Amino acid sequence: MKLLIIGAGGVGTSVVNIVKRAKEGGAWLEKAVIADYNLKRAEEVVGLLGEARFVAEQIDASKPDSIISVIAKHDIEFVMNAVEPAFNECIFDTCFEAGVGYLDCAMTLSVKDPDDPYHMANIKLGDYQFDRAAAWEEKGITALVGSGVEPGMADVFAKYAQKHLFDEIDEVNVRDGDNYTGGGDFGFSVWTTIEECLNPPVIFEKGKGWFTTDRFSEPEVFNFPGGIGDVEVVNVEHEEVLLVPRVIDCNRVTFKYGVPADFRQMLLNLESVGMAESKAKIKVGDAEIAPRDYLVKVVPSPVDSSGAMVGKGCAGTWVTGKKDGLRRSVYLYQVADNQECIQKYTTNSVVAQTAVGPVIMLELLSKGIWDLKGVHGPESFDPDPFIERLAKYEFPAGLREMDSEYADKINEDALLKV
Repeated sequence: MKLLIIGAGGVGTSVVNIVKRAKEGGAWLEKAVIADYNLKRAEEVVGLLGEARFVAEQIDASKPDSIISVIAKHDIEFVMNAVEPAFNECIFDTCFEAGVGYLDCAMTLSVKDPDDPYHMANIKLGDYQFDRAAAWEEKGITALVGSGVEPGMADVFAKYAQKHLFDEIDEVNVRDGDNYTGGGDFGFSVWTTIEECLNPPVIFEKGKGWFTTDRFSEPEVFNFPGGIGDVEVVNVEHEEVLLVPRVIDCNRVTFKYGVPADFRQMLLNLESVGMAESKAKIKVGDAEIAPRDYLVKVVPSPVDSSGAMVGKGCAGTWVTGKKDGLRRSVYLYQVADNQECIQKYTTNSVVAQTAVGPVIMLELLSKGIWDLKGVHGPESFDPDPFIERLAKYEFPAGLREMDSEYADKINEDALLKV
């Protein structure tokens, strides 16, 4: 595969480092063009890789002509979008015009309901892309959307549970927590963190459809594996809730992750003084800039500040339902250690976890193992080859059987066999 990665930040850097570390296992990637508005940054990434198949280019993700020129110059077959979701529509549409495949980690942005934003869903995450699915299918090209860790790996876990672990599914609840200490406030993109945390969270219920709720609502304590333990998690807007119900028959889908109380308050404070604004611009000297874009420039880079961060992060999908007529509850997950990821991939565990999903999905697409035309999320494909490759790329998955009737039966059967 000849791949264009737009964005030489943490995720883009992790992708190419994961592929390189895989050695022969990464041979499916014939060429990767790492492109960024900041050419120096792209050149630094390529310089550290030291392989001819990795090439640096300058690109403006807001300009179709800039994207098309790089695609044409390098005979690109697939584009990975690794920049802020604000650029998604432009990159997505440009890939369609160029007739090449497209992959992103986060879908096109939502727009709040103007009258009742904390009850009614309006334009949802990914609506722009799924509205164009028929045109992509007719053209015979693939757009794989929401393909990081959450969304992405978490969606594959849901599909795996449907295929192998349940006869019927009640709830799919994505849960994300960590025990990180040290580093800065932001372990991931500053722009994206503000966007998803301050937007109204979305919930899906069969019969009701998608609806919104208050920010940071419905706190619960979830016990995470890997030595992380109990973490309070809250509702946050996220793509899995918009993706999973399109493919998997279930009654309810939610997304919650561990946003510390002091960090929640800081985000709300930024919003109250207008610093979270992403569209309206303010004049600073002779230039104009959106307040959120200004924050991105002045807040310490998550890539740099997370170098001192110690601890583990867990991303996973908690599925409930029935198996063999008994209630079952299972948590499928992946745990990553921050310092181990920095040592292996030069990037923190948050972005490394985000990057391994696209690496596996791009391999499966390049080999024709995953092959659907149109616009799809990861839950549309066979989960087995993805799960198998997690261990190959050093991100093995785990499965925790939660308390349930089915778990009791397993324990009873095990005791009888002793």
